[in-house]
Amino acid sequence: MFFQKRKLLRNPKLRFLITLVPMKFIRFLAFPFSLIYAIVTTLRNHFFELGIFKTTQFKKPVIAVGNLSVGGTGKTPQIEYLINLLKADYKIGVLSRGYGRKTKGFLLVDETKHAEDVGDEPLQFSKKYKDITVGVDENRVHGIQQLNNTEVVLLDDAFQHRKVTAGFYVLLTSYNDLFSKDFVLPTGNLREPRTGARRADVVVVTKCPLTIDAQEKKDLQYLIKRYFKGPILFSSIVYSALLKSNNKLSIQASELANYHVLLVTGIANPKPLKAHLSSLNCTFKHLKFSDHHQFSDKDITTIQSTFDALNSEQKIMLTTEKDFVRLSDKIDDVYYLEIETNFGGHQQEFDDLITRYVKSNT
Repeated sequence: MFFQKRKLLRNPKLRFLITLVPMKFIRFLAFPFSLIYAIVTTLRNHFFELGIFKTTQFKKPVIAVGNLSVGGTGKTPQIEYLINLLKADYKIGVLSRGYGRKTKGFLLVDETKHAEDVGDEPLQFSKKYKDITVGVDENRVHGIQQLNNTEVVLLDDAFQHRKVTAGFYVLLTSYNDLFSKDFVLPTGNLREPRTGARRADVVVVTKCPLTIDAQEKKDLQYLIKRYFKGPILFSSIVYSALLKSNNKLSIQASELANYHVLLVTGIANPKPLKAHLSSLNCTFKHLKFSDHHQFSDKDITTIQSTFDALNSEQKIMLTTEKDFVRLSDKIDDVYYLEIETNFGGHQQEFDDLITRYVKSNT
């Protein structure tokens, strides 16, 4: 989110103002800046479409996964879904810019790298899938060129990266935060106007409740079809039944009701995970950090002391899979919960869209 109250509150001079002025009102005041931002991003897109700005296409299939809004829409589990769908038949390369890394240029990601070097998500992909190639590069054209021994390239968070023209675009929008009901920054959360959705080949409404019915899907499709005329599908996040850790021990998620849990997150939207823990009748305390937060020694001390202070004989420290990549080499006894994308009744339709594109361009 462009304006985040927790960041503003770090400035003592603004604390009193924040208590008096609602955040929605601040965003409203920023509306003129949103108009300027929308004009600039629209012109940029037109310049790429007219060929004034250079863009590069590749002969191999390139699938870009991204969104119009800032914040979490489920890109990581969507990339993993595509890896699982294609890796048996093709040599897969995944390219990310490596958000939050301290390095520059192209790097291949492997077990020797740290999250500070390559970013948490690329490191997660590399550790989880040994038979794919993962690279990071802020220059996506150069990065794809370096992924020589690959047949299909998946671009992570690349919907606005117009210097590469992907062959297939998967646009994600969250069930609770549809792009079709949002505004551009800083009044809203959109990186570009809603009309940017027309570049997509498929729109996936992510993080839907498992109980979503046909009528609600129809209503959501109606809102999105104002800006996108192609296939609109729906997916949900499914949590693993097992908690995993570095010590090779697994715990059934259903057993969390017997523990006092310290939940540590550094993701954009931890609300679904908190709701999941509540559904398991789990007692938990939540330490929330910003998205992609790089945990300092001071943070680790705070986390460990908070965990030690839990008044329970049965206690456990739990985090997300993405955060585990950044925490596992700093805290020994921490568990994580895997998630995956579930398309439900839309799985075959989505799979067919992807496999038809890849087969026709390989």
